[in-house]
Amino acid sequence: MKNTTTISLADCQSQKDHRKIKINRVGVKGLKYPIEVRDKNFESQHTVATVSLMVDLPHHFKGTHMSRFVEVLNSHGRMVHVSNVFSIVHELQKKLHAETAHIILEFPYFIEKKAPVTGSKGLVDYWVRFEAAAYLNETDFVMWVTVPVTTLCPCSKAISERGAHNQRGYVSVALRFNHTIWIEDVIEMVESSASSPIYSLLKRPDEKYVTEQAFDNPVFVEDLVRNVALRFNANQDIFWYRIEAENMESIHNHAAYACVEKGELP
Repeated sequence: MKNTTTISLADCQSQKDHRKIKINRVGVKGLKYPIEVRDKNFESQHTVATVSLMVDLPHHFKGTHMSRFVEVLNSHGRMVHVSNVFSIVHELQKKLHAETAHIILEFPYFIEKKAPVTGSKGLVDYWVRFEAAAYLNETDFVMWVTVPVTTLCPCSKAISERGAHNQRGYVSVALRFNHTIWIEDVIEMVESSASSPIYSLLKRPDEKYVTEQAFDNPVFVEDLVRNVALRFNANQDIFWYRIEAENMESIHNHAAYACVEKGELP
C-alpha cells in the first residue's frame, strides 16, 4: 500500500469551473451533533441537534471542501448560545474563503412543568431552531420556537348548549432581538396567549382544571397570534418577529391557520 502522506493528492474541489454560475449555499445538512444549550433554570441542558452548515461558492470553483465544515463545528465544542454561534460562521468564512456563511441548529428543548393542581412533574418538549449567518462583516441571528398549546373555539362555545370543541394548536415564532431572550420566556408568552398550556402529566384534578381553564379562555387562531404579538410588542428587545399559529381542528378535516409579522428585516 502506498504511503499517502508522501503523495500529492488531487484537490478536485479547487479545480476551475467554466459555467460561470455562483452557488448561493453549499455545505452539509442533517449532521447529528450533541450540544449543550443555556437553560434559564438549570444553567444548561444537553440535547442533540440536527445541524446544517453552508457557505457561498464563487462561480470559478468546482466545489467546496465538505470536511472543513465538520472540522469547524468540532473545533468550537458543544456549548451553543447566541454569542458563540457567530464565531462558528466567521470561522466558516475564513476556512472556506467565503463571503457568506450559515449555521442552522434544530433541536428538542425540554422544560419541567408542574401540573396546575397536584404539582405532578413532567417534561414537555419544544422544538427550537437557531439560524446564524454572516454576510461579509454583517451578522444575523434568528431564533425559532414551536410551542404546543390548547385552543377552544369561541364560536362553538357561543352556539352550543353543552361544551365546545377544542384542539391542540402549534404556535411557531421567529424572533430577532437586541439582547438575549430566554427560550423559557418565549414559551411562557406563547402559552399565556392560548386557552391553556400543554402538560405531559395530569392527574384527574389537573385535567378538570385545564379543561375548565380552556373553556373560560376561548381563542380563535386569529386571537392566538394577536395575543402573542401584543406580548412581543411589549418587549423592547424584540425588533422583528413572525408568528404562525395552526390549529389541528377536531371537527374538521383541515387545520386553521394565521400569521402576523412585524419589523424590518436587516
